[in-house]
Amino acid sequence: MTGYEGGGREVRATRDRSTALLTELGGAPLGEAPGSAWAAGRFQAPYLRDSLLDAGVLVETLETATSWSNLMTLYDAVRSALTAALGDQSPAILLCHVSHVYPTGASLYFTVATKQRENPVQQWATVKAQACDAIAAAGGTITHHHGVGRVHRPWLEAEIGPVGVEILRALKQRLDPAGVLNPGVLVP
Repeated sequence: MTGYEGGGREVRATRDRSTALLTELGGAPLGEAPGSAWAAGRFQAPYLRDSLLDAGVLVETLETATSWSNLMTLYDAVRSALTAALGDQSPAILLCHVSHVYPTGASLYFTVATKQRENPVQQWATVKAQACDAIAAAGGTITHHHGVGRVHRPWLEAEIGPVGVEILRALKQRLDPAGVLNPGVLVP
């Protein structure tokens, strides 16, 4: 299922190129119905997640992105890390889809569902930390569109390097010398 944004001419050209390539690779045009059905149910998923949590199922997501040449390496690394981290947490469901594509690469969006343990917040923190380690080691971005914040901050330096952190600290000092804007949220 694909969707396109932009001006009319740009959308048509991109859609035509994508359709030709996907058809060549074995895809089949299904019309607009699947996309319309997805759009109609797009915002029902968070409510389903809440119901699953209430029923004792841990349901969480994480996302990353990388270049096309690194996409399968990143996918394999994160999938392996999640599988290892979930270990004996059976049954577990691990899904992944490409949520956004660009000329230079794509975003991978993973969904995990498994039985909640005694402390589901710690359970997910442990699993996600192993996945984030794998993302950093495989050259993915620690976040695609969810933001860095407090949760992903421990892996930011692995992505942007010590000079990148130094630049962020200098900007923070220059623009917010009193440290009142989101203290402790981004800068490692």
